[in-house]
Amino acid sequence: MAHETLIRVDHTGIAVESIADAESILFALGCRKLIEESVAGRFRWAQYDFGMDASRLELIEPESDDTFLTKYLDDHGPGLHHITFEVADIGVVVAALEDAGYQIVEYTEYDDWTEAFVPPSNPTGALFQLFEYHEGYDEGRPPAAALYVDGQRLEEA
Repeated sequence: MAHETLIRVDHTGIAVESIADAESILFALGCRKLIEESVAGRFRWAQYDFGMDASRLELIEPESDDTFLTKYLDDHGPGLHHITFEVADIGVVVAALEDAGYQIVEYTEYDDWTEAFVPPSNPTGALFQLFEYHEGYDEGRPPAAALYVDGQRLEEA
């Protein structure tokens, strides 16, 4: 099923043992840190950009010994973990992927966003995160210019 839903790369996620240790190379490359948050004591993430409208990176580190990220690092070591696509309508994109025979896992709706994952068993070998921002996502976070590619959510583009 073809669709015309807008999609763009939001960021590339890199699994690391320590954000504090790993971010020094990003700073040397000229990145600026946009945000850092903890997710329920399971893992911590920080996002960076190059001061432009795109090209964002995310570092993710485990905060607990029993998370998906701890297992990933034990199995693979630090490195590319996922690519996140911002989608204007996640339902349409999920339906198109399923119609094409691809598996969708961990489809979850939160108050501020909805996400789903295409596991790395797909032909690219990459873990894809599909992410649809909702109204209110930016409340209490940095300004939209730091949160969204081009400073706007896709549905507003």
